Amino acid sequence: MSKKVFAVHAGRHPRRRCPMFVDLPLEEGERPQAVRLTAEDGRELPAQVCAPHPLSARPGAPNSVRVTFVLPELAAEQSLRLTLAPGAKAPDSPAGVEVKDDGKANVSVTVGGQPLTIYRYLGNPMRPCFFPLLGPGGKRVTRSWPITEEIADDPRDHPHHRSLWVSHGDINGVDNWGEGEASGYQLHRELLAASGGPVLGVVDARNDWTDHEQRKMLEERRVLTAYAVGEEERLFDFDVSLTATEGDVRLGDTKEGGIIAFRVAGAIDGNHGGLIENSYGGLGEGECWGKRAQWCDYSGELEGERLGLAIFDHPRSFRHPTFWHVRDYGMYTANPFGWHDFYADPSVDGSHLLPRGASLHFHYRVYLHRGEAGAAGVADRYHDYANPPAIEILD
Repeated sequence: MSKKVFAVHAGRHPRRRCPMFVDLPLEEGERPQAVRLTAEDGRELPAQVCAPHPLSARPGAPNSVRVTFVLPELAAEQSLRLTLAPGAKAPDSPAGVEVKDDGKANVSVTVGGQPLTIYRYLGNPMRPCFFPLLGPGGKRVTRSWPITEEIADDPRDHPHHRSLWVSHGDINGVDNWGEGEASGYQLHRELLAASGGPVLGVVDARNDWTDHEQRKMLEERRVLTAYAVGEEERLFDFDVSLTATEGDVRLGDTKEGGIIAFRVAGAIDGNHGGLIENSYGGLGEGECWGKRAQWCDYSGELEGERLGLAIFDHPRSFRHPTFWHVRDYGMYTANPFGWHDFYADPSVDGSHLLPRGASLHFHYRVYLHRGEAGAAGVADRYHDYANPPAIEILD
C-alpha cells in the first residue's frame, strides 16, 4: 500500500476521542500488516489494519483495506490532515486493546492496560454473559450477583439478569430470557475471533438458541469491539445478528427481553438515586420506560463519584429508534419488540416473523463515562457513532 493523504472533517459537531476508519483500495496481492498515521502537526496516532467485520453497521468496500484510528480532538467545523504510510507502529505508542482466550471458558478484554470485561461463554446456567464490566477508574458498573456474592448491597432478584447479556422472552413461544425449567438455552458453539491491537480488540462468538430440550431454533452471532480511547472513558460496539437457520422464527411481542441487556450495579440504580435519561429529554423511569429513543443513559453515585452507562442505537439497527425496557431497580435493555406493553395497547403487535434463512441485525455502541449524560457529552458521542466525521482522500 502506497502512502495516502486524507483529511478528516468534523462537520457541525465537536469530536473527541472518536473511533474512525478509512477504507483504502488495494492493488492485487497487497495485504499490509501495519501502518503509521501522522497528523499535519507531527503527532503520530495509533492505527490498526483490520478487516471490516461482516456485522458492522458500516460494511467495508470491496477490494479495500480498512485502517482504524481514534481521532483525538477536533472542534466543530474544523479539519485535520493525516498521512498514512506502511510501517510498524511507533515504539512509544500507548497500550491498546488486549484480548485473551483462556481456551476453557473465558475471554478477557483489557484496554490501556486496565480490565474492561470478561466474556464468559461457558459455565453459566442458561446463556453466555459479559462480567464484570468496569468503567473509568476500574469501578464495576454492572451487578455482580448472581455470578458472585462479592458485593453485599447488590439486589438479589431476577437471577437471569447477568451483567451484560443478549436475550429475548418469546422465540416461537420459547422463553429465552428467564432461567426456568421450560426456558431455552444459548449454547456456545464457536469463538470466531479473539484479537487485539493498538486501536481496537474484537470478541466474535457464535451461539445456538435452543428450546428447553436444546433443540436448535436459530443462530446468533455477537461481536464486541472495544476501542482504546483513553483512561477517562470506555467505548465499545456491540453488534448482534439473529439468523433463522432451522425454519421460520417468530420473535414475539414481550417486554421480557433485550438484544443488549444490562443490570446496572445496585449502587447506581434509580432506587438508590440513579438517573435514567434519554435522547428526547426524558428523565426517570416514568419518562423513559417503553419509549423510543436514539440513546438512553443510566448514571449514579458509585464509590464517591458519578458514573454512567449510555447505549446508542445505530440508525441501521432493526426498528431504529428502539424502545427501552429500563427500570429504577436496575434493568436496562434495548427491546424493539414489546409493543403491547410499551403502548399499553393489546391491539398492537410488535412481533416479527423471520423467514428461514433470513437475518436481523442490531447495532449498538456503549459509552461508559463519568458524570451525568450532559456533563459526559453523551449526545455528541452519539453523533460520533451515527454521523461520524467525513473523510476526504486527498492523495
